[in-house]
Amino acid sequence: MAQNSNSHKNGLAVRTVVAIGIGAALFFVLMRFLPIPTGIPDTTINLGSAILALFAAIFGPIAGLFIGLIGHSLNDLTWGSVWWSWVIADGAFGFLLGLIKKRLDLENGNLTRRKLIYFNVWQAVAGLIAWVVIAPLGDIFIYSEPANKVFVQGIVAWITTFIAVAVVGSILVVAYAKSRTQSGSLTKED
Repeated sequence: MAQNSNSHKNGLAVRTVVAIGIGAALFFVLMRFLPIPTGIPDTTINLGSAILALFAAIFGPIAGLFIGLIGHSLNDLTWGSVWWSWVIADGAFGFLLGLIKKRLDLENGNLTRRKLIYFNVWQAVAGLIAWVVIAPLGDIFIYSEPANKVFVQGIVAWITTFIAVAVVGSILVVAYAKSRTQSGSLTKED
């Protein structure tokens, strides 16, 4: 029985592991060196989320999870300490976005307007779960932060991330899909 050269019988495909490394590095660089202030303490617009969304949509939930976890952890380490509630939220966001990999079918270049709308509706839902539920509750339970503060931060993070992914992430997803050969678009010459 032939085995796909990109997969292992037990574990992640080499392609996915490489994507996790590249995605986490890009996520970290954008998060660390290109944060856009929101006016809310400790809350910035993170363009790395657009990269996370792209990689998760291409490589799936496991890649999305690890890109979010590793990229955010690296960013926090450069500031002195890891804020685990938000690291976990970014990992969850990446995981949830990766769940739509098959439905989007970016590898075959089959991105329709309907699929792009679905991508953005789903990223809004994933962001709601990550930043309005996971991150604030983690802040409250892990760090004993005041609820009113962390829910404001979470809502601002949700809205700004939605906008960043809807604009930059959508552009990246469309560009990637256009770079792929659509299924059935090649024909055999006689």
